[in-house]
Amino acid sequence: MPHGVAEGRIRVYLLDDHALVRRGLRAVLELEDDIEVVGEAGTVAEAVPQILDLVPDVAILDGRLPDGHGIEVCRQVRSADPRIKALILTSYDDDEALFSAILAGSGGYVLKQVDESALVSGIRAVVQGHSLIEPEVAVRVIERMRGAGTVPDGIDSLSGTESQILDLITEGLTNRQIGERLYLAEKTVKNHVTTLLAKLGVKRRTQAAVMASELRRRRSR
Repeated sequence: MPHGVAEGRIRVYLLDDHALVRRGLRAVLELEDDIEVVGEAGTVAEAVPQILDLVPDVAILDGRLPDGHGIEVCRQVRSADPRIKALILTSYDDDEALFSAILAGSGGYVLKQVDESALVSGIRAVVQGHSLIEPEVAVRVIERMRGAGTVPDGIDSLSGTESQILDLITEGLTNRQIGERLYLAEKTVKNHVTTLLAKLGVKRRTQAAVMASELRRRRSR
């Protein structure tokens, strides 16, 4: 369970190179009883060590920054600590960036024009393990991954246990939570996850979840 959720509050970190934007986001989020902003930065260099030290429930990351971009921060942070969710907040509706954000493990890619209430709802959803990626976007991602030869035609190669674990990954559960649900040791779950990712030809849990959701949606038609 995310740290902030366990305490009844969602801990949020803000990364944007404009102080005015950070101030506005903080003002909006701190109106919510269940959200607190625990840190902020204006550069990648500042943000990465701070995020890993603070371990927020979700990091809201600007798409483009003076010394890099939020997608790279997402990749670094999620690789070091998968418990930290990430949400890319950007001014640019860019398919290439969107694709990269999903592969980096982001829970969503949201334009800065988003309504305040929608942003707050999105943060809550991402922290609970849900994705803000629209179904049609997932289709584009799957097709691109398939075109690159990284997605198999199906998931029939998975064992029964691996399929169950993949379903729970899609729900946003951690290895520990999956172990509790299936009565398996956390290490056993980790081994199964490593195997199923290899079978699916992907490197990240987010990729597997997006792929599984879309493939199963097509099968149910």
